[in-house]
Amino acid sequence: MKTAVVILNWNGKNLLEKFLPSVVSHSKKANIYVADNASTDDSVDFLKENFPEITILQNNENGGYAKGYNDALSHLEEEILILLNSDVEVTSNWLAPIVDCFEKQPNTAAVQPKILDYKNKEYFEYAGAAGGFIDQLGYPFCRGRIFDTVEKDEGQYNDEIEIFWASGACLAIRKKVFEEVGKLDEAYFAHQEEIDLCWRIRNFGYQIKYTPKSTVYHVGGATLKNTDARKTYYNFRNSLFNLVKNFAEKKWWVFVAIRLVLDGVAGIHFLIQLKPKHTWAIVSAHFSFWRNLRKMLKKRKGLPKKKIKLPIFSVVYHYYVQDKKTYAELFRV
Repeated sequence: MKTAVVILNWNGKNLLEKFLPSVVSHSKKANIYVADNASTDDSVDFLKENFPEITILQNNENGGYAKGYNDALSHLEEEILILLNSDVEVTSNWLAPIVDCFEKQPNTAAVQPKILDYKNKEYFEYAGAAGGFIDQLGYPFCRGRIFDTVEKDEGQYNDEIEIFWASGACLAIRKKVFEEVGKLDEAYFAHQEEIDLCWRIRNFGYQIKYTPKSTVYHVGGATLKNTDARKTYYNFRNSLFNLVKNFAEKKWWVFVAIRLVLDGVAGIHFLIQLKPKHTWAIVSAHFSFWRNLRKMLKKRKGLPKKKIKLPIFSVVYHYYVQDKKTYAELFRV
């Protein structure tokens, strides 16, 4: 199958210099593209000089992850699109198992590899780990990572399984499905747009898979660090967007209301930790959510809904009250 590896770049010369060589070396059977989000550094000149074999897709503005990829991917014709962060190191056999999933499983629309931490390669990485899931209040978690608890990779998640969402750090998707479900939602700008995309994929009746046969190493936080309040803002706001747009429950608004209360508790927790910027980020996220609610409700009406069983009501309760810190403890596997 014709495959495109697409790396989104914004002022990331240092990351391209460090990680692009591994992509070029280990992706011989794919076409490699760099989608540039109107960078103001010399990253484009660096690419032209050092990687002339790579096609540069020049975007007119920095529209974030969602618009950046939507604009760039519209020019491509490959059957499989792999959205790869610029801070990811790939391995020698990372590509073949992903393509193999698509070739052998026609209903599989998206695939995620095992994502380990570049800085500590024996451990899973926060953004994706061994595949993503979500609770009924919209909180995401992963096999290998729940909130701040990250597990060591000891082969406990070496089974290929269906997952709820695949990480945007390394997200492989069929182009026809990407277009069918409406691409990435540009209202998100950054963070959790891949969860929204995957939820829509599930609602359209397709599957999403995790394959442990492919491994990549992700730095994480290269664009927005965990200490950046903007990350808190986008995560809290966009998680609410996800619930409104995609949750099939008739009384979805009850779950949103509970989530709003828990967000308030999180805001108080940040205050206690002397992180007022993060508290204000949550407040700002809620203001933005209410401002955009009508738009999200309109999108909800235009999207199919599928009754998908979300086995955990509140991962917050299990984690903080019942002290269940790993996926295995949540599901007793």
